[in-house]
Amino acid sequence: MQRLANDEPVSVQFFDQAFMWRVFYVFAALALVSIAISVAGRYAGRSIAMAGHTDDRSVAEIVIGNNVIVAPRNMIRFDSARQSGVAAKLDLYMRWPDMAGYSNESRDDFNHAGRESNILFMSIAERIMSRDMSGRYAPIYTQLIEPTGTPAEGGLTMHRFTERSGYQNEILMTAERPGETPYVARCLDGEAAAQSLAPCERDIHVGDALSLTYRFPRELLAEWKALDAAVVARFGVLLKTAR
Repeated sequence: MQRLANDEPVSVQFFDQAFMWRVFYVFAALALVSIAISVAGRYAGRSIAMAGHTDDRSVAEIVIGNNVIVAPRNMIRFDSARQSGVAAKLDLYMRWPDMAGYSNESRDDFNHAGRESNILFMSIAERIMSRDMSGRYAPIYTQLIEPTGTPAEGGLTMHRFTERSGYQNEILMTAERPGETPYVARCLDGEAAAQSLAPCERDIHVGDALSLTYRFPRELLAEWKALDAAVVARFGVLLKTAR
């Protein structure tokens, strides 16, 4: 006890060392939590802003059957598939006409915020059919379409499916290719097409027993020759070897 001039007692309370350490630990823990929240916020914010895309151009090696496909991660559509390894299927997407994956500069195109529809979607898997879409035209599709077609864009002919075909709300687009099987693509029609980002589809045989299905906007049908050639060429770059 100490006394002032007026002799009133004043209490002086002393804190032991253990208590001071507990206070220090509490403040240190709060600081670490604050840092963790800040870091997590940065990563979460970037993830939300990317909307599932990535601008990472490093490559992943994907093995499908006897094929090794080396694809830039910004071209691989789903985050879970952006790891090297064995897979049953690989989904890619790229912008027409440069056939490149996602980038900050092309984000409006990949988020479908631009005026043009120019994103292609590719799915690569082992073949389950002996013929690709062109090869199925003569033995199968000719039995399912109406006898007479209608001239369409890019020198194509539009065929409507019969009611018994099972292809409701779809049309078949074909073109003759000298010395080859016809070009063939199926497209959604009417309201179904209006609601789809890539209403047209074509599959081709590639690699060692692989099937490549690519979907594309209806607006690109007029460029079907260049589009088909670009898809084949792009896959040729991605396919590195057959095991």
